Amino acid sequence: MSLPSPDAERGVYGISVAAELVGMGVQTLRLYEARGLLEPDRTEGGTRRYSANDLDRLRRIGDLLDAGLNLAGIAMVLDLETQLETQNAYLRAQKEEPPWLSTAAAPPARRARTRTPKNSSRPTGQP
Repeated sequence: MSLPSPDAERGVYGISVAAELVGMGVQTLRLYEARGLLEPDRTEGGTRRYSANDLDRLRRIGDLLDAGLNLAGIAMVLDLETQLETQNAYLRAQKEEPPWLSTAAAPPARRARTRTPKNSSRPTGQP
């Protein structure tokens, strides 16, 4: 019998376990939190609890550090990645929406017609 895997968003790992799983020091995890690179869940008593998503984010931070980025650059990259994921999810949702749903909600646009008075003449050289 296999146990159900925890929700990827739910904080289940203590700081020492999380640090060991990602190969970083406990103080490093505290530093990243202080710099705003991640925000682990907290228990009622204030103990940090890291989720599977937090661990993935810590591994991504480590990869970016290995690539030569500083913490400010890493913060910018992570923010841009989050924005890109949000926009991609929106576009996927739009793509999956039935075409009749978007056209049924809005009335068809009408093209404005301009009329020239019967007695007016157009200037020469213009169509």
